[in-house]
Amino acid sequence: MKIQEIREIIKLIDQSTLDEFLYESEGTKIKLKKNDKGSVTSTGFALESSVVSEQPIVVEEKQVQVSETPKEKVEEKVEEVVEETSLHKITSPMVGTFYQSSSPDAAAYVQVGTKISTDSVVCIVEAMKLFNEIEAEVNGEVVEILVKDGQLVEYGQPLFLVKEV
Repeated sequence: MKIQEIREIIKLIDQSTLDEFLYESEGTKIKLKKNDKGSVTSTGFALESSVVSEQPIVVEEKQVQVSETPKEKVEEKVEEVVEETSLHKITSPMVGTFYQSSSPDAAAYVQVGTKISTDSVVCIVEAMKLFNEIEAEVNGEVVEILVKDGQLVEYGQPLFLVKEV
């Protein structure tokens, strides 16, 4: 491989979004890695065979289309983040097992879309054979249930997202 070809590869990698590049062919090994500043540095070059062929090396250039995220998608993501931060999280007050209903055959206390008040029971957390009813803490509507029935939960783990009314 000629020095000019290596320089061309370095320029291509520098202009691309690749962070690391490894090339091996017939005993030649090149490893290029971008540092934090974005410039390309050669971290390794080895010519393992002492015989260098006179055949020209063809480097295929492939252009990769990088699609920009449309403004609508970015705005949707921003709205979702803003919407999620305005939601109230009902968290587990203890370590235990989360249950959506008082018994396996009973209906769930709440579902997505259920209107709740501060004294509404939303679930049960069982700890050491004691079943503790968890109340809503806020007036609003359940937007998302973050854990599954029968799942172990940790202290402070979010259980529900509630849109306050």
